[in-house]
Amino acid sequence: MRSNYLSKRPWRDWTKVWSRNSCFSRKMSANSPPGNSDGENSHDIVVPPIQTENTGPRFRDLDVDSIRRFLAQKLGFYEPPDLNPPVEKVLDEVSLEGIAKWIKSPRCQNIITLSGAGISTSAGIPDFRSPETGLYHNLQKYDLPEPQAIFEINFFRQNPKPFFTLAKELFPGKFKPTISHYFIKLLHEKGLLLRHYTQNIDTLERGAGIPDDKLVEAHGTFYTSHCLECRKEYPLDYIKNIIFADEIPICTECPGVVKPDIVFFGESLPDRFQRCLAEDFQKCHMLIIMGSSLEVQPFASLIDMVPEWCPRLLINREKAGVKSPLLRLWGMMSEGLQLDGDSIRDVARLGDCDDGCLELADKLGWGDELRELVAREHLRIDSLHSLTPPLSPSTSHNEPVPIQTVTETKL
Repeated sequence: MRSNYLSKRPWRDWTKVWSRNSCFSRKMSANSPPGNSDGENSHDIVVPPIQTENTGPRFRDLDVDSIRRFLAQKLGFYEPPDLNPPVEKVLDEVSLEGIAKWIKSPRCQNIITLSGAGISTSAGIPDFRSPETGLYHNLQKYDLPEPQAIFEINFFRQNPKPFFTLAKELFPGKFKPTISHYFIKLLHEKGLLLRHYTQNIDTLERGAGIPDDKLVEAHGTFYTSHCLECRKEYPLDYIKNIIFADEIPICTECPGVVKPDIVFFGESLPDRFQRCLAEDFQKCHMLIIMGSSLEVQPFASLIDMVPEWCPRLLINREKAGVKSPLLRLWGMMSEGLQLDGDSIRDVARLGDCDDGCLELADKLGWGDELRELVAREHLRIDSLHSLTPPLSPSTSHNEPVPIQTVTETKL
């Protein structure tokens, strides 16, 4: 007769490591250079960057031992150990004030920021899923079989015109970086930014002056493009002129279509994304998530790669990345943010990202510096190009950012 030993502690660590490793080996393997794709080999396909996932994948990550343990507990054969062992307390209080104190402490040296479309909406760039204003809601004019088709590599190969029509509307250079982008830049100037991971393809991080070595564009970028056939690389300005002439960019070396290096459905994430994962997250002393729904894998799983004691701050219009209540009740997984009254390290600042960044900057004593940085950089950009000004955020708890004189001179 085979007996199964249910230990008090090792299974929990093993389960977490197994679940995390299997998830990332499945979703991040076989990465290719940006834009490289093979629509025929479905086993190499990484979960694409514009796809809503439900809780189903969470259950698939559960291992057999966890399910066996749960059933044994329900049948009365097993008394579970303490599934929430004490974790080192790092925040004086679980609040935005506590986060600010932690950032100012000497123990916080490496901050990782994760961002989604929410940090760019005040620049005039729509997000994907907001009702009425979201990008998916306004794609009917492109006559697509479904909204997501505009970002599917197989559809693009057959009909690239809808994508390039949309690209003209969203093309980098039409928008200014927002307060949120400059807050990340300020973290870099303070020597605190370990890395900035972004889901966005708008290149506004580059426009804000965040250095290349600090930037991981997880879903690719418009900054470079490659021919789908011969892989010849093209700079941003080359395809910009063609796109704005309402033409499709064609390779000068072969008849292939030149596609910006953004990650489509059916393409692998950039190599740099996976390389930096191995270097960064165990060094992280503070994780700041900004403007992301945390619904897209594997990006959403990054919040669980920091040490268990590492504080995590969510700046977003609504709660996101919250752990499954059912899985938490079962004690099978600890992944996800914990934003209820039992939280010991996770804080949510709900509202617009720009407002949240300003409020945090004020609590850090950097508020005036951030406002001056935004005004100075927007004035510099206006002197170089005629760009669409960002929307002015509502800042009831702060004085307005002094950028109105910049936009008034432009208008």
